Amino acid sequence: MKLLSHDREFYRNLRRLTLPIAFQSLMLAAVAAADALMLGRLDQDSMAAVSLATQIQFVQNVVVSSIVGAGAILGAQYFGKGDRRTVGDLFALMLRICGICSALCAAGCLFFPEALMFLFTDEAALISIGADYLRIAAFSYLITGVSQCYLAIMRISEHASRSAWISSGAVVLNIVLNACLIFGLGPFPTLGARGAAAATLIARIAELLWAIASTAQKGFIRPRLSSLFRRFPGLWGDFCRCALPLLGAGLLWGVGFTSYTAFVGHLSADAAAANSVAAVVRDLSCCLCNGIASAGGILIGYELGRGALSKAKIYGDRLALLSFLNGLFCTALVLLAIFPTRGLIRLNRNAADYFTAFMIVTAVYMIGRCVNTVIINGIFASGGDTAFDLYSLAATMWGLAIPLSALGTFLFHWPAVIVFACTCIDEVGKIPWVLIHYRRYKWLRDLTRDQPQEALDKPSEK
Repeated sequence: MKLLSHDREFYRNLRRLTLPIAFQSLMLAAVAAADALMLGRLDQDSMAAVSLATQIQFVQNVVVSSIVGAGAILGAQYFGKGDRRTVGDLFALMLRICGICSALCAAGCLFFPEALMFLFTDEAALISIGADYLRIAAFSYLITGVSQCYLAIMRISEHASRSAWISSGAVVLNIVLNACLIFGLGPFPTLGARGAAAATLIARIAELLWAIASTAQKGFIRPRLSSLFRRFPGLWGDFCRCALPLLGAGLLWGVGFTSYTAFVGHLSADAAAANSVAAVVRDLSCCLCNGIASAGGILIGYELGRGALSKAKIYGDRLALLSFLNGLFCTALVLLAIFPTRGLIRLNRNAADYFTAFMIVTAVYMIGRCVNTVIINGIFASGGDTAFDLYSLAATMWGLAIPLSALGTFLFHWPAVIVFACTCIDEVGKIPWVLIHYRRYKWLRDLTRDQPQEALDKPSEK
C-alpha cells in the first residue's frame, strides 16, 4: 500500500478530474435509471421495450466514443505539450467523423425502427412500443455525436467541471421532462414511451447549445470552421492509428454487449425486464471507475506528451492498484442495491426473482469490469496502446462469452441466470491477461510529433 501513500499533487489532480467526470457519468446513467423507474411505474412492457430500443443508441455511442476517445488520447498529449492548435485540429476531425456516423444512425432509427427492434426481441408488443420510441429518439441521436466532441475537448483542456455541469444540466432537464411527458403532468399530454424519447431530444438540443456557447468564452478550445474540411496528413495518420483499433474494439464490445441483451430478451419478457433493471444498476455502479479511467488517462497523457515517461509509469502503477480497490467497492454497492431496487420497480414475482439472481452475478462481474476499464480504457489508451482491447475482446467475448450465451439460449435452453452469467464471464476471465500486458509497459509512448522522448528505464519493483 506504500504506492498509494505519497504524491499529493497526483491525488489532487486525480480527484479534480475524477469527481466531475464520474458525476457526469452518474448523471448520464441517471437518465436510463429515470426512464426505467418511470416507465416501470407505468407498465413492464414499456420499460422493457425502451430498454431494448436504446441498444441502438448504445451501438452509436460505442462508435462515437471510439472516435472521441482517439481524439482525447492525442489531445491530452498535445495539451500536455502545450500545443493548443493541434488540439483544435483534432476537434475538427472528431466533429467531421462523428457528424457522419450520427446521421447514419438517425436515418436507420427514423426509417427502419421495426426492423431494428426485431433484432432484440420477437415480442410484438415490445416491437411496437420500441419503434414509436425510436422514430422520435432518432433526432436526438443526430445531435449526440456532435455534443460529445465538445464535452471531450473540455475534459482534456482543464474544463472538466464545465463539461460535467453541461451534462448534468441536460440530465436534470431530461428527467423533469420525462416525468411531465411520460405521465402527462400539468398541461403536458400522456405520451408514455414516446414521452421519454421527446424528453431526450429536448435535453440533447439544450446540451449542444450550452456546449457551443461555452466554447465561445475565453480560455476554451473551439473548432475553426476552416478546419472542418481541411486535410491533416500527418495528424490524420496518427488519429487513425489510435482510432481504428478503438473502433474495432468498440464494435466488438458494442455488438457483443447488445447481443447479450438480445439473448436474454429472447428467453422471456420477464427475463428482459429483469435484465433492463439490472443493467441500470450496473451502469450506475460503474460511474466511479469510468471517472478514474478517464481522469487517470488524461493525467498520464499529459506526462507522456511532456516526455516524462518515468512519472507516467508511476501514475499507471497507482491507478492499477486503485482499480482493484474500486472493484471491491462496486461489488458491495451492487449487493446493497438489490432489495431497495426491487421495492422501487414494479416487477412481477418471476421477473423480481430473475433480477435478484442477475444482481448477484453482476456483483462478481464488477471486479473485472472496474479493473479492465481503468487499465485498458485509461492506462493503455493514454499511450495509444489501443490494439490490446481489440485482441482481448476477440478472445474472451467473441471466443468464449458469446458462443456460450448463444448455445445456452437457442440450443440447450439453459435457465436465464446461467445464460446471464455466461454474458459476464469475459470481464472476469481476462484480468490475468490484462495484468501481464500491463507489466510489459508497452503503453508508455509519447505520440506527439517533434517531442523528444526520454529513454525508458527498466520497470522498477515499486
